[in-house]
Amino acid sequence: MAKELKTTHSFVNRVWNECGFKPHLLRQFKISNDPLFEEKLDDVVGLYLDPPENAVVLCVDEKSSIQALDRTQPGLPLKQGRGETMTHDYKRHGTSTLFAALNVSDGSIIGECKKRHRHQEFLAFLKKVERQTPEGQDLHIIVDNYATHKHQKIKNWLQRTKRVHLHFIPTSSSWLNLVERFFGLITEKQIRRGVFRSVVELEERIEEYIDVYNRDPKPFVWTKSTDEIIEKVGRARKRLLNICSV
Repeated sequence: MAKELKTTHSFVNRVWNECGFKPHLLRQFKISNDPLFEEKLDDVVGLYLDPPENAVVLCVDEKSSIQALDRTQPGLPLKQGRGETMTHDYKRHGTSTLFAALNVSDGSIIGECKKRHRHQEFLAFLKKVERQTPEGQDLHIIVDNYATHKHQKIKNWLQRTKRVHLHFIPTSSSWLNLVERFFGLITEKQIRRGVFRSVVELEERIEEYIDVYNRDPKPFVWTKSTDEIIEKVGRARKRLLNICSV
């Protein structure tokens, strides 16, 4: 731009700063095209804002392909005037999948690491969650539209286990599942900064983090109503259609 306007790079940079332009940044988005978007949204938000009596509301999902990464050289510890440092390159030692269930009311986590994330592993995790929930309470479990969550064997188990109910978020709406907030925390505080010499060590560190987290859990409080979300999504959809029509 500076060359085109026959001016200096610093002048262009100064104008961009004054106008708040940040062309080097890129944000991602995805608007759901689920034909049942409003119906599913109303169902899930209703569980957050007005949960049913004598029931537990849980957000469940898998964090798959967590890599056990070991650095090629030892990191340098934190010291005055310098943050902790680690090498940019690493060795791969395999992957694991974290299954997690977030209790919406108190923020506690039921977690388990597994080698794979097929319907067999998902069903085994659902059974574990069901066993750890007091009898006499219904379980309302919020999940995404991953194919394993809708497998026939899952449906068969749900028919036999009357107190467990699955609620599906709209497609392309992972932001609606509160367990994603926990995945963000464990990624930032434990996984991304970790050095793991094996998958076993990775899974041990994940389990340690969950144990510590559950000593003083903090619930993630949902505040937006269905109408507020629909209005915002409508504005985004309208803007997107205007851009596409240009």
